[in-house]
Amino acid sequence: MAGEALIEAEGVTRILPGIVPVTLVRGINLAIHANEFVAITGPSGSGKSSLLYLLGLLDLPTEGEVTIRYKATAQMAEDERAHVRLSELGFVFQFHFLLPEFTALENVMLPVLLNGTSVADASGRARSLLESVGLGHRLEHKPGELSGGERQRAAVARALVNAPGCVLGDEPTGNLDEKTAANVFELMLELNRAKRTSLVLVTHDRRLARRLDRVLELHEGRLRELRTDEV
Repeated sequence: MAGEALIEAEGVTRILPGIVPVTLVRGINLAIHANEFVAITGPSGSGKSSLLYLLGLLDLPTEGEVTIRYKATAQMAEDERAHVRLSELGFVFQFHFLLPEFTALENVMLPVLLNGTSVADASGRARSLLESVGLGHRLEHKPGELSGGERQRAAVARALVNAPGCVLGDEPTGNLDEKTAANVFELMLELNRAKRTSLVLVTHDRRLARRLDRVLELHEGRLRELRTDEV
């Protein structure tokens, strides 16, 4: 295996309560290791995003435990989980979620500032990452002044700015045209490899999934690893 376990799910189940409870994922056991790239595939409604949100501490399991660098999180206070998310994880979603009133530089600085780093250090780290994703000339532009591909590249920079152990991507190229999507995907692979950051990518695209180290498939809330000839 690639290295130490960064994220582990043990018996993780998520059930939405209601008159008819809905099970999103059931009994998931999974380990994401250092420097490992993992794809999670499956049909719409299979629970891919739900699983990613659980791994990223954006949602809590009904049963089971998610550990981040061997720290159990289910019983943490929300501010503790927020600190773990900020320090250990980065996120890239299908929609960029950049704050429209802030510039690209300010958007990428924000996670660093929230982590207690000085403005000067935050600015330097954000500027360096934006330059590495080809946005050095767009630092002072707000999201509304950027193209879709540029906004998503800024989101990639923001995901990496706190040097997380793992980046979690939920269909991060799903809203882009084919050429732009390919460019953003290649950029994500290049940057995560260069920074030795693990990557967990939810995607419908089997062509993209084949580029990663492991491909997992969710079906009716249950997870299995695909053989090479199944991808």
